[in-house]
Amino acid sequence: MEILNIILIALLVLTSIFLTLLILMHKGKGGGMSDMFGGGMSSSLGSSGVAERNLNRFTTLMAIIWAACIILLGILTRFNA
Repeated sequence: MEILNIILIALLVLTSIFLTLLILMHKGKGGGMSDMFGGGMSSSLGSSGVAERNLNRFTTLMAIIWAACIILLGILTRFNA
């Protein structure tokens, strides 16, 4: 059980970092935090609709994996004690 706990924690850290980067890559809707980190420049690059949809899919997938890691870690903690 200890190795599963370590794997889940490592996966949680990796997905947290990757999810943060994916969220910052989204095109800003104007005047928000994304403009502070360069989101305002992405409008001049003219990203295609397909790229934005794929970014949404990857972000959703990472969010699902992240949430599953948290739930599984909670279950392991609950029944391990």
